[in-house]
Amino acid sequence: MSQAQRFLCEAIELAQANMEQGGRPFGAVVVRDGEVVATGVNEIIATHDPTAHAEMTALRAASRKLASPSLAGCAVYASGHPCPMCMAAMRLSGVSEVYYAYSNDDGAPFGLSTAAIYADLAKPFAEQSMKIAYVPVRRETGPDLYAEWKRRQAGPA
Repeated sequence: MSQAQRFLCEAIELAQANMEQGGRPFGAVVVRDGEVVATGVNEIIATHDPTAHAEMTALRAASRKLASPSLAGCAVYASGHPCPMCMAAMRLSGVSEVYYAYSNDDGAPFGLSTAAIYADLAKPFAEQSMKIAYVPVRRETGPDLYAEWKRRQAGPA
């Protein structure tokens, strides 16, 4: 059994256990250098948090354990095809590899596919199902938000 298969089986076992506890059938494992850093399951039902996907809970746990928002060098093994939110979070955190056991096609007959969201997000903003608008508002007084952030990152002069 390959490393990918081994960790995907672990993600599936997490998903199965979560489902048996009344959760959704999704689990994820974050691995660095062949060692499990953290795991997560879908907690949407338990927490009423729409962002509590298995990958997100695993990323949060891994970041806490490593005391860093950077997960560079880590791989994520997910029971199901990661949704766009999870995929973006993995990219933003520096995850270098993602593997999943069940595809959107596998999940579609059971209402467990995010293919429609991927398709909607691929459209220009004006054509997406959610209204998205850039409204360039700035504070009337005080420093520019982003310029002030950059200044603070530079440290004392």
